[in-house]
Amino acid sequence: MKIVVLSGGVGGARFVQGVVEVADPADVTVVGNVGDDLEVLGMCVSPDLDSILYALAGLNDERRGWGRAGETWNALESAAALHGETWFRLGDLDLGLHLVRTQALRSGEPLSAVTAGFVRALGLETGLLPATDDRLRTWITTPEGEFTFQDWFVARGHRDDVDALRFEGAETASAAPGVLEAIDAADLLLLAPSNPYVSLAPILAVQAIRDALEHRHVPCVAVSPLIGGRAVKGPADRMLSRLAGGTSPAHVASCYTGLIDSLVVDEADADALDGLDVRAIVTRTLMTGADARRRLAETALGVVPA
Repeated sequence: MKIVVLSGGVGGARFVQGVVEVADPADVTVVGNVGDDLEVLGMCVSPDLDSILYALAGLNDERRGWGRAGETWNALESAAALHGETWFRLGDLDLGLHLVRTQALRSGEPLSAVTAGFVRALGLETGLLPATDDRLRTWITTPEGEFTFQDWFVARGHRDDVDALRFEGAETASAAPGVLEAIDAADLLLLAPSNPYVSLAPILAVQAIRDALEHRHVPCVAVSPLIGGRAVKGPADRMLSRLAGGTSPAHVASCYTGLIDSLVVDEADADALDGLDVRAIVTRTLMTGADARRRLAETALGVVPA
């Protein structure tokens, strides 16, 4: 069974890890968010692609939720001593990847080719594609002004309420090579339990990708990032409450109108399904460890646990 997962953020990376643990990794293609990409100290950083890559390779720091396990911070401490910017934390192990990516991009390689090179170097069978090779950046409009995603999320600790979002470059962005072909060949499409607004909306802002989901001929299943109407981590519940009017499964599904056939929701939301106009699949969605993420992936795939 060919599977395509649209993913961003830590929750999305963990879910992808579960999917490749219960399905043939070679049959899975992940399309990652690039709306939160940025430059730090001159280096090109793709946080969501890297989180997925590290999770697939078993290199991710599961305790911290981002970055690599066993990380050290010598370079960052040196930069701080020299009054360099340190608000976006890059560890020593992480720096190697960013240096290679930056050099390749500046030599003219597209992001999709660079990412494919990382996948091969780490010996992975799963495909990992950026949504687009074109520049696409998420901007957040708040009562305090408009900020780039990382300025709002990291530098400001996502403390500002969100009034609107825009995706700079989306109007002219093309899907990266292989994305539409993977969607067309898929037997199942999955939207990971990522923030609908800042992790998945930038992917869906690429019109060709949205069109492909709208005209799908196979099931598309989204996994809610909320449990009992609350985010496990991050601002998804605050954003849904302010932008969608609530945090019920129906409010989550409203972010994907016309794009999904089913929504996987947590048992804590089983009594809050009023207004949901797609099929609800009720299960435990908290990914507390390997077993839990595999169970969630099996549910989303419709796989009966052995």
